Amino acid sequence: MEFLVLTKVGGILGPFATVLGIIMDWLFKLTSIFGIQNIGLCIILFTLVTKLLMFPLTLKQQKSSKLMSIMQPELNAIQAKYKGKSDQDSMMKQNVEIQALYEKYGTSMTGGCLQLVIQMPILFALYQVIYHIPAYVSSVKDVFMNVVTSITALGVDHVGMLTQFATDNKVNMAMVKDIATNNGLVDFLYQLNPTQWAALQDLFPSIQGTIVENAAKIEHMNSFLGINLASTPFSVMFPNGFAGGFNFSLAILIPILAGLSQWLSARLMTVNQPTAGKDDGNSMAQSMKMMNTMMPLMSVFFCFTFASGIGIYWIASSVFQVIQQVLVNRYMDKIDIDEMVKQNVEKANKKRAKKGLPPQKVSQNATANLKSIQAANEREETERQEKIEKTQEQMKASNDYYSSGAANPNSISAKARMVQKYNEKHSK
Repeated sequence: MEFLVLTKVGGILGPFATVLGIIMDWLFKLTSIFGIQNIGLCIILFTLVTKLLMFPLTLKQQKSSKLMSIMQPELNAIQAKYKGKSDQDSMMKQNVEIQALYEKYGTSMTGGCLQLVIQMPILFALYQVIYHIPAYVSSVKDVFMNVVTSITALGVDHVGMLTQFATDNKVNMAMVKDIATNNGLVDFLYQLNPTQWAALQDLFPSIQGTIVENAAKIEHMNSFLGINLASTPFSVMFPNGFAGGFNFSLAILIPILAGLSQWLSARLMTVNQPTAGKDDGNSMAQSMKMMNTMMPLMSVFFCFTFASGIGIYWIASSVFQVIQQVLVNRYMDKIDIDEMVKQNVEKANKKRAKKGLPPQKVSQNATANLKSIQAANEREETERQEKIEKTQEQMKASNDYYSSGAANPNSISAKARMVQKYNEKHSK
């Protein structure tokens, strides 16, 4: 069996990409039953299915973030307790207290990161499948192979002819490893837009009928709302570069919608994120704000230069993420934190029992502990304000005492009177 050696990724991503490719091929065959053979629709359905498959991991990660927001006041208190202490003994004590805090809530320092680590290879594999659909979706590859078989059967130097064709028609040969192989030729043909397919007919007039028939199928599969998924929005709007003028197309909506949907998704995802401490709150908040602004802008830029199919995937992914996040946020608002902590501790105790360790206990429930921390902070703030007010009253009383009896408080006689009263007061 021959594989697309360039487009099929190996290593740890290989198995993930293969499984995801099978899912997308099933979706393509499913829509074909209803007479719909469209890669754009397939990408949207594919995105929905992968979101549903990854939802348990997403929910678990959101729960970890919610729990961290509850733990944050206690974590801040521990860090404030050891602030400015860099000796080894203090650092060890701080680590012990932080570890005890995590154990009390039945979680770990890596609890929220583990789900992200698991999702990363899946997300990278997703991009591989979307980038190189014919490599993973056999139903799509079969259509291209009809043209490939006809070209290779001509008995001409098709490699040299297509290499020159690529130069004349601005086909990106960097994406093709070896045009002499069937799979390399599929890679080459997958990049062609309708105009380039028309030029290919003139290059091989003896198989023009085969090219026309299959090019029509490929254009139908690759066309979504009038947008060719193999073309970049930039190449559609500026077919001859900036100097050639602007050509309006719906493709311009792809980068715009990708940026807007990702911005909204990022805003909703920060709802359950833990808050920072007093000292680093401003810098962390500014960093998050900048990231939530820069990432959508980068999406807009990349979607102009990437194939439109990638943009469709980003938009679909962000839209489904927004819907999912709204539902998750509503669920998280209703969740009983104390019950979640109890369940976490029970799971942790089962793991500890397997290791022969004694069970850990929760000294107090999460919400009560949070309230006590908040109450302590309020008491400290109240005491601080009272001290400031008392100091101000003492200063005012002192000024009134020493300034009494003088017409002009700034005169020499008033100052002399202050010295006299001071001596009289302290001589008693």
